[in-house]
Amino acid sequence: MAPPPAHEGILRRQSLRESAARTYARSLPIVPVRARGLTIEGADGRRYLDCLSGAGTLALGHNHPVVLEAIRSVLDSGAPLHVLDLATPVKDAFVTELFATLPPELADHGRIQFCGPAGTDAVEAAFKLVRTATGRDGLAAFTGAYHGMTAGALAASGGAQDTSVTRLPYPYAYRCPFGTGGEQGAELAARWTANVLDDDKSGVARPAGMILEPVQGEGGVIPAPDGWLRRMREITAARGIPLIVDEVQTGVGRTGAFWAVEHSGVVPDVLVLSKAIGGSLPLAVIVYREELDAWRPGAHAGTFRGNQLAMAAGAATLAYVRENDLARRAGELGARMTSRLDALAAEHGCIGDVRGRGLMLGLELVDPDTAPDPSGARPAAPALAAAVQRECLDRGLIVELGGRHGSVVRLLPPLTITDEQADAVLDRLADALAVGGRLGAGGVSGVSGSAGASGSAGASGGAGVSGAVGVPGNAESFGAARDAGGAGAAGVGVAGPEQERDAESAPDGEGRAVPRQGSSSGVTP
Repeated sequence: MAPPPAHEGILRRQSLRESAARTYARSLPIVPVRARGLTIEGADGRRYLDCLSGAGTLALGHNHPVVLEAIRSVLDSGAPLHVLDLATPVKDAFVTELFATLPPELADHGRIQFCGPAGTDAVEAAFKLVRTATGRDGLAAFTGAYHGMTAGALAASGGAQDTSVTRLPYPYAYRCPFGTGGEQGAELAARWTANVLDDDKSGVARPAGMILEPVQGEGGVIPAPDGWLRRMREITAARGIPLIVDEVQTGVGRTGAFWAVEHSGVVPDVLVLSKAIGGSLPLAVIVYREELDAWRPGAHAGTFRGNQLAMAAGAATLAYVRENDLARRAGELGARMTSRLDALAAEHGCIGDVRGRGLMLGLELVDPDTAPDPSGARPAAPALAAAVQRECLDRGLIVELGGRHGSVVRLLPPLTITDEQADAVLDRLADALAVGGRLGAGGVSGVSGSAGASGSAGASGGAGVSGAVGVPGNAESFGAARDAGGAGAAGVGVAGPEQERDAESAPDGEGRAVPRQGSSSGVTP
């Protein structure tokens, strides 16, 4: 017998060596070796349209020429790559470009702190900052939130058990906690927040700060209504509570504005930034009003806060998005994609809700065979979402899952995606939905996983061996139970390497669909 392809060995070794906490590798058993723009090529020769984009990190897609040139120029210059927080021309250029994109009120009276390399580090810095500035300790956060994986950031995220963080209702039209939805639901959420903060008997002391996301990403692509965001700004300002806005995933043009707060006109006291600001490399900062700058020297630091390559790549990315008006483009293309997704929802009863902003889009999948609740929402269908994600991968499309139950199919394409590529993405998604929808929310649990030779997702998940993976988690999911594989849905398999090679179509270098033969699904995209 011929030895298995090299990529299967890589997947097998990953499953043996890496921790049980790995997530994306379970639901996406591929080995990327080359990438450009929207397209990833695996070690097996297959190509994929990447609508994960590093969880929103790749604003310009993979290996954009301006990013590569910025990195090469630093490498060729002989500049130091590691300088802690010393001033450098590269850092100065990055800060200048970043401040040029900020709301003027914040840019004119703001300070910046470089944190550790991840968004969660910036969240921790924001919490420390407002606690230092106010002398208070508690925090206010929202149901469904996701702010990172360190202890403090997790405490402010959905599913946390830490009672030192006050949990407030986030407006969620499809599954409104008040059963009303729309503007009334948002207004009730705002009233609840004001009442909790003002009621001496609420059991909630005035917090050091309030943190929120303009669009909850891992929470299920839930945009906050602009009016509600303005109310949160009014409520916090009137009570001397610093407002922290987490734009780690929504920033740099993703939602149709350079920063998502611009849609509502809100200017936060602290802006938390990471992901796209590093141009695909690790970088995280907070920008805040100068009156909050009560830190002593060394009060917050991080060894890798002086990442010169990330600053160069980030400055190039920020400038390219700004100069080419990619935020406006994201808003226009996102609206067109949403219109087509709405049409898919009319065809498929398993799509309970279509939502998002700009190129941050989500489909909440539900069980169409069950009765809706009084507000019209049907039970979530995480097993169906996992099956649709697998069908997408079979067709050369990478999507992410999120939401309270892992039932939201998320699309985060790069801002450079073309109209033709967007059509290819939606064609493949529509085809995957057609197959997954026929299975039905109940029938999905009986789908067996592919028995690929490599057992690529490892012993815990079993994908490629027995197909025992339930709802694939992701590295930024607050649903920790999903990450064990098999939690939350029974018997939904993730395609093993043999099945991946048999997918019916994959994009060429320009993102056009190229038919492939031998698909096990028998459906043509």
